[in-house]
Order: sequence, then C-alpha cells, then structure tokens
Amino acid sequence: MTETKKNAKKYVKSIETPLGSLNLVADDRFLLYAAFGNEAGFPFPRERIVYQSNPILAQAEHELARYFAGELRAFSVPFQISGTDFQKEVWQALTRIPYGQTMSYEAIACQIGRPRSCRAVGQANNRNPLSIIVPCHRVIGKNGGLVGYGGGLDRKSWLLNLESQRI
Repeated sequence: MTETKKNAKKYVKSIETPLGSLNLVADDRFLLYAAFGNEAGFPFPRERIVYQSNPILAQAEHELARYFAGELRAFSVPFQISGTDFQKEVWQALTRIPYGQTMSYEAIACQIGRPRSCRAVGQANNRNPLSIIVPCHRVIGKNGGLVGYGGGLDRKSWLLNLESQRI
C-alpha cells in the first residue's frame, strides 16, 4: 500500500463479474478503488475522471477474471489505499488472511494489538475501498457467522464458497 498524487487523472472502468458490475478506478500507477455497483460513496472528484482503461485497470480486470474462474489466489496489481492510520493497519491485516480462510473481527483486533477495537475493525472493514483485492469478505463474526459486507451478505457468501471450493 502506497501513497499516490490526489490530483492525478483517474481512469474508471466497470467490469462484469458473476456477482454483478464491479467499478474499478486507477491512476497511472495504482488501483485505487474496486466496489460493486450498489456500494455507496464514489470517492473521487468527477472532473478528474476518464472513462477508459489503462494498464493498471487492464491488469486488475485480468486478475479479477482469473480470481472468479478459481485460477488466482493472490492479487499482484499495485494498489494504493487512502484512509486513517488505523484503517490502513486493519486493511493491511486483511491482506494477510489466506485465500479460503476466514478470521473474526476480534482476531484482527488482537492481531493489530488492539483487542478492544472489534467495532472499530468492523468500521474500517466497512470503509475498505478495494473490495475483493483487500479481502474484507474473509472477515466473519466471533461465532463464525456471516456479518457485514458492503456488497451484501449474498456476495460475501458466494466469495467464501468460491474460495473454499478451490483450496
């Protein structure tokens, strides 16, 4: 996770997935955003948006297609993520959850050294701007139940089933 220029031109592409349209945004160096069409909060000024692909979006699209085909377990597309230090710490922890496995909000809070921050971990998860790439779908409730996912619990269930069938 790296920082990028805020005023750089942003490239936008919507791709079709088995779960519906996934909106992707990148600049010339990094993937910045990946969210399903029904997720709220497009976080970029419209005046800097170009509706065309670029090499980063092409790489993300290719890797996501391979992921949905069950052929890819880890993404290599370079990405940049903006948020608070705490959010970035949580999102970094999400990237360490292995493909096909899950982790509770509580376990992530403990992993980052903040065992009483389960709710804050949930809020950071909810604000993850890189759905699937930063695998917030792998986070479950303490009792093992499916809770919370910006793209909807039906999508979360589908993604976890995809990964569990491929391990």
